[in-house]
Amino acid sequence: MIQTLPYTTLLRYVYNELPASALPEIEEALQHDPELATACADLLLAQRTLNALRYEPRPAVSARILEYSRTFPASR
Repeated sequence: MIQTLPYTTLLRYVYNELPASALPEIEEALQHDPELATACADLLLAQRTLNALRYEPRPAVSARILEYSRTFPASR
């Protein structure tokens, strides 16, 4: 793969963290470099996968934490 863009620039492109003035250069590079386009597609897939992850504990874990907290006397 001919690296036409730094990986960090591609990552910032995926997360929409680049200024609008930088976008045409990156999109042109994506059109002319299939391996770069594949890397970008992989990053987009990873981004969507990570965004779909659940951030909450399972209900059983929450119940165990609450049960443990009840072992401490209430302070007044």
